[in-house]
Amino acid sequence: MEQITIYESFSAEDTRKLGQRLGTEAKPGEVYTLVGDLGVGKTVLTQGIAEGLGIEEAVCSPTFTIVQVYEEGRMPFYHFDVYRIGDIEEMDEIGYEDYFYGDGLTMIEWANLIEEILPEVRKDITIEKDLEKGFDYRRITIKEVTE
Repeated sequence: MEQITIYESFSAEDTRKLGQRLGTEAKPGEVYTLVGDLGVGKTVLTQGIAEGLGIEEAVCSPTFTIVQVYEEGRMPFYHFDVYRIGDIEEMDEIGYEDYFYGDGLTMIEWANLIEEILPEVRKDITIEKDLEKGFDYRRITIKEVTE
């Protein structure tokens, strides 16, 4: 079963606030996937989620490390960026299952590249630009995928 919600963001601040709300509402063990072109605001949304979890540390995209772990919030936050994954076996090497099925919130940027190992229950978040609605406009679609 799926539930789809669409949000409109007219600024980076709108995107960050949506992220804060998602972080505040997040439950241990949840997995959020995040897909969108370069520069659409994936990191801004993720920073907002971290703030909603109570993380004060600076959050940036872990493009070269694949996963960054933040422990200081109300639950662990596992931030993946799988853009540079060459082979799905690299995910096995870093023990992805410990994160995906752990006690924190897992955020996976570029999740479309590892679809075959994503949990069945998750929130798929897509960020898209629509230049006709303005340079800073973003359509953020959240699809809750349940069993």
